[in-house]
Amino acid sequence: MLAQQIVNAISLGGVYALFALGFTLIFGVLNVVNLAHGAVFMIGAYASLKAVVVLQLPLPAAILVAMLATGALGWLLDKFIFAPLRARHAPHLAPMIATIGVAITLTSLIEGTFGSENLRFPSEVLPAEALSMGGVQITWLELEIICLAFALMAILLWGLRKTGAGRALRGLAESPKAVALMGVNVESVFRVTSILAALLGGAAGMLIALYANAVFPRMGQPMLHKGIAVVILGGMGDIRGALLGGFFLGFAEVLSVAYVGSNMRDAIAFGLLFIVLLIRPQGLFGHVVQRRA
Repeated sequence: MLAQQIVNAISLGGVYALFALGFTLIFGVLNVVNLAHGAVFMIGAYASLKAVVVLQLPLPAAILVAMLATGALGWLLDKFIFAPLRARHAPHLAPMIATIGVAITLTSLIEGTFGSENLRFPSEVLPAEALSMGGVQITWLELEIICLAFALMAILLWGLRKTGAGRALRGLAESPKAVALMGVNVESVFRVTSILAALLGGAAGMLIALYANAVFPRMGQPMLHKGIAVVILGGMGDIRGALLGGFFLGFAEVLSVAYVGSNMRDAIAFGLLFIVLLIRPQGLFGHVVQRRA
């Protein structure tokens, strides 16, 4: 029983970690709390569903369509919202308020276009076969979700550490002025960051849609709450914290459902997050900021 729940928690935690990675990239590099990230997550779910149902594409192609659609949305967000606000040296609250407007607009557009009902993937698209290993049952769908989530995380971490663009991105998170003095096109790095974050958010939306086989317009809002909690738990802007925080929340939810009850899932999961933050307010990998008069 425990081994089975661990497998379930890894698959769910991987999705949470992907979502939190996108959220923390935007905050760490652009210094923006992107409250439209939940809407990007929802767009990824709808794009993959419509690619399967309307375009009759196989699941791997639908996954690619979802990521391309949300990547394009990330480009649009930076081009028409974040970049103009940066150019005007807008206060920190301005991008956050703007992304609230974007989230409400996108959610309303999707709800008006496709309705508010819960949509599902066709049963023939989702692999129902299961593997049995040591008494643990894992479906091919869960295995694919786990593999894709870990592959995307590995590619991101490798790119951040081993490529010139990744080093520029990390440098930009530390000091935009220093990176600009080294000849790096800062605006291009900002744009790439927004696209990468949206790609990860869209991938998380597509994976959770497959995991739960449920797509609806307001699915991004509860995920946004969880993403914010995970990022704060891990330490604002820290990649390692986003990864560990995502898996922490996944394990807390799955184990609470298995051993306590589904009605107590969010209470237990967020209660544990609250306790951790009481012990370590700066998060798992955050740093204490001292104010001086």
